[in-house]
Amino acid sequence: MEKVLVIAGPTAVGKTALSIKLAKRWNGEVINGDSMQVYRKLNIGTAKVTKEEQQGVIHHLIDICDPQEEYTVSDFQSDARQKIAEITKRGHLPIVVGGTGLYIQALLYNFQLGSSVEVPKEKRNELEIFADDNGNEALWQRLYKQDPKTAKSIHPNNRQRVIRALEVVEYTGQTFQQEDAIQLLYDAKIIALNTERELLYNRINQRVDMMMGASLLDEARFVHSLGNVQSARGIGYKEFKPYFEGKSTLEESIEKVKQDSRRYAKRQLTWFRNRMSCDWYDLIQDDLSYNQLENEIIQWLGGD
Repeated sequence: MEKVLVIAGPTAVGKTALSIKLAKRWNGEVINGDSMQVYRKLNIGTAKVTKEEQQGVIHHLIDICDPQEEYTVSDFQSDARQKIAEITKRGHLPIVVGGTGLYIQALLYNFQLGSSVEVPKEKRNELEIFADDNGNEALWQRLYKQDPKTAKSIHPNNRQRVIRALEVVEYTGQTFQQEDAIQLLYDAKIIALNTERELLYNRINQRVDMMMGASLLDEARFVHSLGNVQSARGIGYKEFKPYFEGKSTLEESIEKVKQDSRRYAKRQLTWFRNRMSCDWYDLIQDDLSYNQLENEIIQWLGGD
């Protein structure tokens, strides 16, 4: 089985810095596992790794889509598996880095992504409008009434996933089957980073303030101008829509970004704890944790 190193965990916990350090240590190449960093021009709100931060380490699946395009879990699954094969063939170590749990799970496991049936675009537009008008919970309840098994497997705030399931059940009359991810396809070492919750939340708040200082508002205004596209629904962008429409103050939108980011971090932690087998480390407060991590990687690789 091909070896794959994974660095997962919530936002603002140090995944990028660790990935660079480990890539330089073990001749690795990084595969982006964040659903928003695939978009060109969206750099600040996605906390995308800069060229300087990359320190010469090769990165894949960053800046591969225009913000107007959709990029699905299935797209990522296919693209990332291809990159793993290419990197391994070169004799390098694939390092998948990101906090989008579904992406990483779909990549590593024999994870079926549901029906491949093509549904008319008008159906998706109708569901998007319904969600905008009634909220994510109402959208999820609509799915639950028709396909409760699938609904229970999808978080109500995972709007894109709920809409996809509704597309299938309402257009075809068939339930949206999602098989359990039970078998790893790779020899994967899954590292998950975390730290004390109050410290994590403070880091998230500080990151948002830094993003504002780096012209996040201009980037959000650009995304808003694109209309109802997938990228505009990302955290760090959608919260400014009321401000641009004159329905809230800038301060309220900034606070909403912080709040949504904290809530997302909580959901990320829940996902990685409940859906994947991870080795957890706190590299922020525990100075010895990195040494332990490094030793475990050495053992996993079968030598120095």
